[in-house]
Amino acid sequence: MKESRFTPLASKGSYFQLMKYDRISAEGDKDFAVRLTKEFGVAVIPVSAFYQNGKDDHVIRFCFAKKQATLEQAAAKLVHI
Repeated sequence: MKESRFTPLASKGSYFQLMKYDRISAEGDKDFAVRLTKEFGVAVIPVSAFYQNGKDDHVIRFCFAKKQATLEQAAAKLVHI
């Protein structure tokens, strides 16, 4: 993911990595998450789903509790967005 335009946010002691995507798209996080799933086959979670007010900071959440091969395939797809 280092070669991608996603910006990682600090994450400690988690199976998740938050990423800003503002250098990629101006879409809301829910729409962007759906597009990643449909067009690239990579499922992510829109962070606004965790806020009562639905605040959208253009941040999505990746789960990296996956097999290494799965993570590498997803990164290879996302680096070209």
